[in-house]
Amino acid sequence: MKVELVTNLKRQATKILADLHQSKEPVLITEHGQPSAYLVDVQDYEFMQRRLELLEGLSRGERAVLEGRTYSQNDAKEKMSKWLK
Repeated sequence: MKVELVTNLKRQATKILADLHQSKEPVLITEHGQPSAYLVDVQDYEFMQRRLELLEGLSRGERAVLEGRTYSQNDAKEKMSKWLK
C-alpha cells in the first residue's frame, strides 16, 4: 500500500489520483506521522460498500436463526401470499 503525507496530497493531488486510478491500490494518507485517511478508487469503494451490505444481511439472518425468529416454508408462503399471486 502506498503512503502519502497530507502535505503531498495538497501539493500533488492530480498525480496521486492518477496513480491511484492506474494502480487501483489504496493510498494511506498520514498527518503528523499518524494514519488519517485512506484514498481509494470509486469503483473499489462502491464494491466494498455492496459487499458490506451483503455481509450485514447475512449477519441479520444468522442472528434471526439463533434467536428463533424464523418461519417454516409454509408459514412464509402464507404470509407472503398477497405478493406471490
